Amino acid sequence: MTPGAPPGSGDGPAGSDESGIPQRPWTPPQGATTILLVRHGATAPEHPDRPHPRRDGHGDPDLAPEGVIQAQAVARRLAGEHDAGATIDALVVTSLRRTHQTAEPLVRATGLSTLEVAELREVHLGEWEGRFRARVAAGDPLFTRALEAQRWDVIPGAEPAADFESRVRTGVERIVDAHPGGRVVAVVHGGVIGQILSTATGAGVFEFSAADNCSISEVVVVGAGQWRVRRFNDTAHLD
Repeated sequence: MTPGAPPGSGDGPAGSDESGIPQRPWTPPQGATTILLVRHGATAPEHPDRPHPRRDGHGDPDLAPEGVIQAQAVARRLAGEHDAGATIDALVVTSLRRTHQTAEPLVRATGLSTLEVAELREVHLGEWEGRFRARVAAGDPLFTRALEAQRWDVIPGAEPAADFESRVRTGVERIVDAHPGGRVVAVVHGGVIGQILSTATGAGVFEFSAADNCSISEVVVVGAGQWRVRRFNDTAHLD
């Protein structure tokens, strides 16, 4: 021991303890599945007199030009990470076209094909489907009530909260079952990201519902019912 060094410091620099256990970054346990949740790019403007096409009752708009640019940006980042060793094992989309269009640049960059998981489509908004932006912009008090209650189903005809939670959980479980121990990119929707992170943390569903378009959030499924949030709304590639 160096004269004057504190007990247990070894022969290294003052204050060090080479024989101890160093602090290291957290790594997922063996068999855990990492899911990178990418919100789709910005979509075409909403026009009450010209509603978007529907699919299975959901509004199904295309990406707006800025959404295409956002999709290219997130693809560059994730493809770069993939090439650098943070391998993407699968690329998931939902049944709605905005997720397919957002995933297209990443498909081209990596050669991955997409797996459609319909259970991860956006929450159905009932009477507000296709009119949500207009209602919020108009200051509809029902939206304030939904925020206070932390429930989408305050909106008339909207998908019941328990049904939405159940189908989103099923979608996540489908990914885990198909890719145990893998690293999966899932291009999904703002409400779905909010629901997944709510399930993981016990927070209200609106606490994480403000993910930006083409942001990245991350959840690690380490076991049955054990979901750990690693990040939310990472937009470094969009700055």
